[in-house]
Amino acid sequence: MNIIESPADLIDLSRPCAHTTPRTPRRVHRPPPGCEECLALGSAWVHLRICLQCGHVGCCDDSPNRHATGHWHATAHPIITSGELGETWAYCYADDRLLSAL
Repeated sequence: MNIIESPADLIDLSRPCAHTTPRTPRRVHRPPPGCEECLALGSAWVHLRICLQCGHVGCCDDSPNRHATGHWHATAHPIITSGELGETWAYCYADDRLLSAL
């Protein structure tokens, strides 16, 4: 079976940080179904973020529960990407900077 990859699945890592490795994913499927914790709580979210180390899907800091940032604090997984269609940016929590050319 051939899997068709979409340009929407790309991650822009054009400005990598020291935490970016050859194992850092360069593609993710967007959009994910939702914030894992918010789905379990029955809570709403604003935007989704995907951890590039383990694939955890969490909500952004504009969401009431800020699960993506909570995941960073709990795991020290530094790099996320947007889970939103049309957005390919990546961000490093540890370095507090975008890894994309925006």
